[in-house]
Amino acid sequence: MNPPLNKDTTLRLIRLGLEEDFAHGPDATSEATVDTDALLTAHVVPRAAGVVAGLDALVWTMHEVSPDIQVEVHASDGDQVAPGERLGTVTGPARAVLSAERTALNLLTYASGIATRTHEWTQVLAGTDAKVRDSRKTLPGYRDLAKYAVRCGGGVNHRMSLGDSVLIKDNHAASVGSVAEAYRRTSETFPDLPREVEVDDLDQLEEVLAFAPDLVMLDNFGVEGTRGAVDKRNALSPETLLESSGGLTLDRARAYAETGVDFLAVGALTHSVAILDIGLDAVQQ
Repeated sequence: MNPPLNKDTTLRLIRLGLEEDFAHGPDATSEATVDTDALLTAHVVPRAAGVVAGLDALVWTMHEVSPDIQVEVHASDGDQVAPGERLGTVTGPARAVLSAERTALNLLTYASGIATRTHEWTQVLAGTDAKVRDSRKTLPGYRDLAKYAVRCGGGVNHRMSLGDSVLIKDNHAASVGSVAEAYRRTSETFPDLPREVEVDDLDQLEEVLAFAPDLVMLDNFGVEGTRGAVDKRNALSPETLLESSGGLTLDRARAYAETGVDFLAVGALTHSVAILDIGLDAVQQ
């Protein structure tokens, strides 16, 4: 999972989560029911099978609440885990552990849900040359964590922001009159950036391939149209990569992959995530 989870951006999420939880004062329930000097040991345990991601977020959250909390991690991000398997053990002041629990689990279950879903796609694509990748369809502040989780699940990342690559879409072409003009302008202004162009049909694809772009996005092509696009790419610009996008579903993923396309862009990896249910189970003293 290279690069690793970004600590700075994750700490911002952690602090925001804790700020929300402590917005109206301390943890009232724990203050009333747990002695000040009480210690707690608890295991981090998944309730369902999946792929874990975001274990560092668990550690960083606990330490953000109290440096006296010890976290022993028993798994690694990207591991396939079974229900009841211990992912980690947390030991420390009971009030602090309980105060950190929800923020820690929110981040861990969210990231693990993305990793689990991405792994399902990679399994379906196994044996082909196609890879599943994400988009910028992420919640504000969560992009680094979400895209890290995609990598943990075996997927690859699309651009992280608007400035690390060029993506010419319909509206850009319309604003300057043509895809060719948009391509020319981006080439002159940002010559060193990777360049991707969106096309809607095979005629547009043929026009775009004359520029030998790094990547072409095939927007809402069917399987047969994608196969025709691959043939055209192979004939006119074999170094150009192709990405299928729009309306892709897991049950049709392999059919697209077998056309010879290089990427399947799946925004749902991050915009419609179902968490992997993970709990913090206290050890009875």
